[in-house]
Amino acid sequence: MVKINGEKLDFAGKTIEEYLRTSQYDPRRIAVERNGEIIPKAQYSETTLEEGDCVEVVSFVGGG
Repeated sequence: MVKINGEKLDFAGKTIEEYLRTSQYDPRRIAVERNGEIIPKAQYSETTLEEGDCVEVVSFVGGG
């Protein structure tokens, strides 16, 4: 299990990109942190989530 934004999900062994495809996040407007480190967008397809990882997905909101 991987903890994503506080929720335990069965995404161990899958990439960040695979997770994002199943979510409602717009990859152009988010940042992903895995175990305290920001993952560059260019690495989403090659970063495999592992059992026990803690992931935070943060959406950027524009406004004025």
